[in-house]
Amino acid sequence: MLNKQLLSSLHKILISKGFFQERIELPQVNVVRGGDINQTYRLVSGDQICFLKLNSASEYPGMFQAEARGLELLRSGSKFKIPRVIDWGTLEDNNTAYLLLEFVPKSQPQDIFWEVFGEHLALLHQQTQSYYGLDHDNYIGSLSQSNKEHESWYSFFAEERIEAQFSLAYDKAYFSKSTLKTKDHLLSRLPDLVPLEKPSLLHGDLWSGNYLPAENPVLIDPAVYFGHREMDLAMMSLFGGFPSQVFISYNQHFPLESNWQERLEIHNLYPLLVHTNLFGRSYAVQVESILKKYI
Repeated sequence: MLNKQLLSSLHKILISKGFFQERIELPQVNVVRGGDINQTYRLVSGDQICFLKLNSASEYPGMFQAEARGLELLRSGSKFKIPRVIDWGTLEDNNTAYLLLEFVPKSQPQDIFWEVFGEHLALLHQQTQSYYGLDHDNYIGSLSQSNKEHESWYSFFAEERIEAQFSLAYDKAYFSKSTLKTKDHLLSRLPDLVPLEKPSLLHGDLWSGNYLPAENPVLIDPAVYFGHREMDLAMMSLFGGFPSQVFISYNQHFPLESNWQERLEIHNLYPLLVHTNLFGRSYAVQVESILKKYI
């Protein structure tokens, strides 16, 4: 639970930002369950509610700044409901990082929720720029995510996504030298396997835990960058939770290249490697299984 000193500091910040009316009493604090990286709370003052994330500034430097920038990028580039960023920074103890967001409650979705979701995602992916990557690095889960600029999707995917995570997993002895060679073989074939597309603005971590049902679909917890749009679709298919209507709607508004479903496993090497580094060997087995298909 938040101690009184930290709560008082946050209260002053919220008043200074005009989010809470100036009151003597501190806001009510409600713990919000979920996630394993951050402490999360609702702060309630009268009829005003905000969402608070806390973590260690030394353990996850720049995480909330990057998340705030990602949320603002999504807000400017899509029709999804994106929580408004109120403030972020480090509290007076110099090691507690905070992110204050508009609180968006779950609500009953409309009947065409998934059709709208697919249309909004298609619009998001039509936002483009001249290179793959982003002007700053961020995080995927608790792991740092490099977004170094590349002119080629193939080099970006290979170097900033696969090689970066594979190296971590290899150092942890999750993979053998033979798997390393298989990985190199697949990466050399990328131009023949994946059709070239313009960079798309991606959510970057689009699994079922990172949207909220509401009248207008809500996206949270992004790991944004500009990349191949099939990356988001692959993540959506990896752990389930997205019905076929969303992909049908997406394809109607931003038609996909043929055989896109067959390429999802290639794109999902990245989140599977991330999960290998976060959760262990069982995900490494899935990575090996995909790589063997391309020997």
